[in-house]
Amino acid sequence: MANNINKLLQEIKGCNVCKNHLPHGANPVLTAGVSSRIVVVGQAPGRAVHETGIPWNDKSGDNLRSWMGVGKSIFYNTHMISLIPAGFCYPGTGKNGDLPPRKECAPMWHQKLLNEMGQVELIILAGQYAQKHYLNKSAKGNLTATVQNFEEYLPKFFPLPHPSPRNNIWQAKNRWFKAEVLPVLKNEVNRILSHK
Repeated sequence: MANNINKLLQEIKGCNVCKNHLPHGANPVLTAGVSSRIVVVGQAPGRAVHETGIPWNDKSGDNLRSWMGVGKSIFYNTHMISLIPAGFCYPGTGKNGDLPPRKECAPMWHQKLLNEMGQVELIILAGQYAQKHYLNKSAKGNLTATVQNFEEYLPKFFPLPHPSPRNNIWQAKNRWFKAEVLPVLKNEVNRILSHK
């Protein structure tokens, strides 16, 4: 199994299907392990992640780790957590920040990756692009409603807003998120990672 996932990761790292649409070139950034219990599906790498090749190596990652209640040593341990963005490469920037993730990655690679990971108990969906792909028609009319009704998607999925600092305004308007959602997220993550 480990050989299979390593082979698959090599294949993904060499993918350049949408290189003509990537102003900074193809550089797929993800981590995945055969025994991961939690999968985090984000949006797409930002510039810092593209340059370092380390997923969530930015302020968004700091926020996400805080929300989950884990440090870097656990977050980057593929025996516990896999980090698979909706789009594997940095899409570049537009008028309002980073462009959306490329649409090719998730349909091409996600199920293949998940097929190699037999112990996944929870898929955290950080942001609207991850939620659209995984929740499909069961997603609510908007991200706020989906996150508010997070319990409907448990035990398999846990929808979250994207942890970008740009979403601090959203958090300020939706105080229930910090009070009601994050304690459940931390408990779920702790429960899953603490049992052998």
